[in-house]
Amino acid sequence: MSYVTSIGSERGTCLWFSLWFSVNKCDCQSLLSFSEESINERLVRMEEENNYSTVVFNHSGSPGKENKEESTIYSVVKPKEPTAAISNVESAGRSRLHVLVVCLGILSVLLVTSISAIIYITVVMNKQKASLSDLKAEIQQLKTERGVFENETQKLSRVTDNLNRTLEAILKFDTFPVNDFCPEKKCQPCPKGWILFQGKCYLFFNGESRNWKQWQESRTYCQNRASDLVVISSLQEQEFISKHITFYHDKYHGFWLGLHTVDNKNWKWVDGRNDTLGYWTTLGSSGPCGLMIPQKNLTANWDPATCDFLNKFICECEALTMSD
Repeated sequence: MSYVTSIGSERGTCLWFSLWFSVNKCDCQSLLSFSEESINERLVRMEEENNYSTVVFNHSGSPGKENKEESTIYSVVKPKEPTAAISNVESAGRSRLHVLVVCLGILSVLLVTSISAIIYITVVMNKQKASLSDLKAEIQQLKTERGVFENETQKLSRVTDNLNRTLEAILKFDTFPVNDFCPEKKCQPCPKGWILFQGKCYLFFNGESRNWKQWQESRTYCQNRASDLVVISSLQEQEFISKHITFYHDKYHGFWLGLHTVDNKNWKWVDGRNDTLGYWTTLGSSGPCGLMIPQKNLTANWDPATCDFLNKFICECEALTMSD
């Protein structure tokens, strides 16, 4: 609300200022004593009290002169509009609050989304762990089954090899001696009276002196039983045979081996292989047939004897079946 007041110079007139939210009465004598500067300062202070004021003063000299125009003071007081300022503050506050609410909403959404994602990932990982555990268990089961299958395959392979071996052994006979290999209808790897060693059967002939034989006669005896004179292939076999022969008659007698010379040059076994062991010793006159002497050094007990010398002998054949 604004007011304009005119003040005469003859007596002075009281100036009423009406401001926003405040109206002050002033004494006329006091108002006349105010200088322009004092009034301006008062107006500045009023402006600082959230009011806008504009005052213009015109003085025409002393009040006694009639020819002078009356001095007029125009005062325009324009209060500030606090309502608009407050409205702006409130609008700014509401805007900030709105932004804050929006930010909080976004953060809430992000938080809920993150928690949901974490829960989902956790569930998926737990399922994957469970699936991985099941897969490992299945793999282990497959490995176990594979091991069992491999064992069964090996057993089946051994059975097949034994059957083939048995068939080959049987086919060596013109008439298979069932009673010798299968007494009481239960087949054995070796005929009765033979000794099994490393898949082969050995017959140590220990007949009386009238049954001793020359080298060729001994071989024929073995061949009639689907075997041949023994062929020694290793130190283990040499040791096995040496342990199963015993001393008899004198130091020159022994057991015929399947070993002989060709043209008195190289020693060969009856299966056609050259001798590579050379466990020789010399007791008497040399001959073309190999004889093992009992109770001699393990690696020096073969004697090159004459082939017509009567001795015991050793037969060898493949076992009918392989023992487990």
